[in-house]
Amino acid sequence: MTDQYQTPVKPSRAAGSSRPLVIAIDGPSGSGKSSTARGVAERLGLAFLDTGAMYRAITWLALQEGVDLDDQSAVAELLAHASMDINQDPRSPAIAINGVDVTEAIRVPEVSVAVSAVATNLDIRTDLVARQKKLIAEALDGIVAEGRDITTVVAPDAEVRVLLVADPAARVARRLAELAEHQMDVDEVTDQVIRRDRDDSLVAEFESAAPGVHVVDSTLLSLEEVIETICAFVPVRALGDRRDRGG
Repeated sequence: MTDQYQTPVKPSRAAGSSRPLVIAIDGPSGSGKSSTARGVAERLGLAFLDTGAMYRAITWLALQEGVDLDDQSAVAELLAHASMDINQDPRSPAIAINGVDVTEAIRVPEVSVAVSAVATNLDIRTDLVARQKKLIAEALDGIVAEGRDITTVVAPDAEVRVLLVADPAARVARRLAELAEHQMDVDEVTDQVIRRDRDDSLVAEFESAAPGVHVVDSTLLSLEEVIETICAFVPVRALGDRRDRGG
């Protein structure tokens, strides 16, 4: 993996501050954001927030309720009255919407194909970004948040901000492996990965790094190596006794 750096991260808190450690990870589909973020959170004893799961959850609900995803007002109204409960333990992350556990249901191909229509709904983004900011603020023991526009919109003041990238072929291969049980072919998965990035890039910035964001290319590295790389970005003063706390 090539470790690229933009402007070095400027500490967002003073030495000795008790402000919770926040690590923000952005990146395109299949770059390994979720597995990496979970691994970092577990390694450092932090909470874990998969913001993409929130978009998938409202997509699932809209499909269940028969709401036209192109009717942006109707989908936004559905979300406005929906409750989300998120288990932020990186060892057993889960999400429920309106009391229904949809942790597995939101990963089916039908949701993956439809989620961009929801993720590009600006009213949905406004609502979910507010919820994400609240969850991060309430994580008093620190948190690793991953998704799109996390480093620039959701948590721009995070202690560590990372843009995780990978070669398109590697990203498609990873997504194929994730969806193996659904027996999707390479063309379907390629369309999902590339089209979703193209659609989502219209409303979120996750393809280039903002100043102060570390760029990590995961194409040739193992998951463990990516986790180690990101953990190494955390200032020693921010770690305290966290290293390997989650192990």
